[in-house]
Amino acid sequence: MRDLIVAVDIGTGSARAGVFDRSGALLGRSEHAIAMRRPAADYAEHDSEDIWKATCAAVRVAVAASGVDASRVAALGVDATCSLVMRDTEGRPLAVSGADDHWDTIVWLDHRALREADICTQTAHPVLAHSGFVMSPEMQMPKLMWLKRHQPEQWARAGYVFDLADFITWRATGSNARSRCTMTAKWCYLSHEAKPWNESFLQVIGLEDMDRRGLLPHDTLAAGEAVGQLTPQAAADLGLDAGCVVATGLIDAYAGTLGLLGPFAGEPEMLERQLALIGGTSSCIAAFARDKKFGHGTWGPYYEVLLPEWWLVEAGQSATGALLDHIVRSHSAGGEPSTRNHARIVARIREMLEEEGVALAARMHVLPDFHGNRAPLADPHALGVISGLTLDASFDGLCRLYWRTCVAIALGIRHILETFGERGYRFDTLHVAGGHVRNPLLMELYRDVTGCRVVVPETEDSVLLGTAMVAAVAGGLHADLSEAGAAMYPGGPAFLPDPARKAGYDRDYKRFLALHRHRAELENLDV
Repeated sequence: MRDLIVAVDIGTGSARAGVFDRSGALLGRSEHAIAMRRPAADYAEHDSEDIWKATCAAVRVAVAASGVDASRVAALGVDATCSLVMRDTEGRPLAVSGADDHWDTIVWLDHRALREADICTQTAHPVLAHSGFVMSPEMQMPKLMWLKRHQPEQWARAGYVFDLADFITWRATGSNARSRCTMTAKWCYLSHEAKPWNESFLQVIGLEDMDRRGLLPHDTLAAGEAVGQLTPQAAADLGLDAGCVVATGLIDAYAGTLGLLGPFAGEPEMLERQLALIGGTSSCIAAFARDKKFGHGTWGPYYEVLLPEWWLVEAGQSATGALLDHIVRSHSAGGEPSTRNHARIVARIREMLEEEGVALAARMHVLPDFHGNRAPLADPHALGVISGLTLDASFDGLCRLYWRTCVAIALGIRHILETFGERGYRFDTLHVAGGHVRNPLLMELYRDVTGCRVVVPETEDSVLLGTAMVAAVAGGLHADLSEAGAAMYPGGPAFLPDPARKAGYDRDYKRFLALHRHRAELENLDV
């Protein structure tokens, strides 16, 4: 009897796999590192074969840890970062820079295509309404433009271009079918239009040959549909069997959105008041709406990227966990940003807050845009700011800077939420998943700074759970995503903001906005 699901989540640094039953219980889990190289500033690359091997290793160990027979696995689901994989006409890897074809994947956080993103924005094409009217270098179109402009020989050899999740489903099944989730969210594919690829936009940005070079289909598969069954070779690699079906791939943050908001999929009035925050290396905020609401600096609205007849809107911060790592690594008292080191810093900040209260580093202010501002400014050129530094190079000095950076990250979320509110969205509950749930400072700040009720589901990994929900539908364990969401969501405690802290964080927010204005003033000075 096929009554189990395997879900795979491919992040920036590792592939994670989990075995789930139809109630959402996690029976076994494993994680395997993936390699990344940084050949130049703003460049980041993966080896897609290394990712496939990491995926297979994680699945094998997770199944072994669960103690179940692989013949019980009905479906495999996969989510991944929006990284870009290049292959030639024979399906072999193509280098995205340099001569080594092993490095065939541009990582989502790679910003080599800043100039190409600016060119897209300058077209003011109507397609950009679904990208917040500004093209991000994290999207696939500017990356493809960069490849064509800077690697013409490789572009001429291209036969496939994949979003990473679609590469994994292709590798697993041999099918070139693409996910509506990945294509709509990251490729300027207008899923609500009769002709989803806008030819005039492709022509004006010089990608009129993208279809031929990328073998991109015009039809896509909805979340919960099956791409196909595992090939015999893929089944052997994964330690599964060829009777296992493979579900459509997902963008990782959207998998987390489903894992958090899935239980409300059958309750439209409730669903529109919920907001998902997936916090890790970067942070993504996503919400559903029954009608499309356009606005500067937000991604979307995207039609049916997860739920039928629903639009999804996304915003986020390009560096959050990565920013805290950077603060630790770059400070003289920091060292490597290990889990233990972060915990040591957080523990000391707790002590300092007990001693100093709101006075802790009160004159220090941070703008967290060290890797650009994804939302609500949609400015990939934005830079971080730290105001209020002294000569203090001690460990306590690091703790003060770390604390105020955490505050800045939460203030950035408030900035995004207020922008959503101006466009007619009405949220009252923030559901949080990802690595940030293990940072008690951030979790307290999210509720106290935003004023939202915060819910943390009782699951080890909401991103894996969302992918498992999609796989459960593809494998026939649940009829649709509404049923899967209701059946597989584990529930979780809710935390309310502390009203005694509101006034202090309101003052911090005013200073945060003032710092934005002063940064803009400095950059616009005509000396």
